[in-house]
Amino acid sequence: MATKPAETAPENGPSSEGVARFSVSLPTELARELDAMALEKGYSNRSLAVADMVRAALVEHRSEWAEEIAGTITLLFDHHKPRLSGLLTELQHDHTDLIISTLHVHLDHDNCLEVIAVRGDAVQVRALANGLIAAKGVKHGRLIVTATGQDLPSHSHSHE
Repeated sequence: MATKPAETAPENGPSSEGVARFSVSLPTELARELDAMALEKGYSNRSLAVADMVRAALVEHRSEWAEEIAGTITLLFDHHKPRLSGLLTELQHDHTDLIISTLHVHLDHDNCLEVIAVRGDAVQVRALANGLIAAKGVKHGRLIVTATGQDLPSHSHSHE
C-alpha cells in the first residue's frame, strides 16, 4: 500500500521548523476516547495530544539504543530493614558521576520514597537502577528513562 508523503506547511509562530500534516483514520470510539483524554489533560487540540504521544514513543524507542540517557530511579523502601539505608547510600556514592540529585521523603514511620535524578551512559544508568531496585528491602522500584533532550524537537503550537 503506497502512502502519500507528509506535507509540510509553515508554522504559525517564531519557529521555522514547519508542521508536517497527515491524516489518521481511527475507529469512531477510539477517536472519542482520544478527544476525551486530550480534554482531560488540558490539550487545546487533538494534534498536540497526538504529537506528545508520538514524542513519548520516540523517547522510549530511542532510549533502547541511546548511548546517553537521563531519567529517574524511584524507590519505595522500609528504612528499618537492616543495612538497607547504608547499602543504598553506598551504591549512590559509588555513582556520583551518574546521579544529579536525590530527593528522600519519609512517607510514614516505616516507609521512605527516594527519587534519584540520573544522567549518563545508558548501560551504567541501567546497572545502577537494577542494583538499587534489587536491594533487599526495596518494596518497589522503577527506572523511568527519558532523552537528554538534544535530539527531540520542541512542542509545536499548531492548530488543527
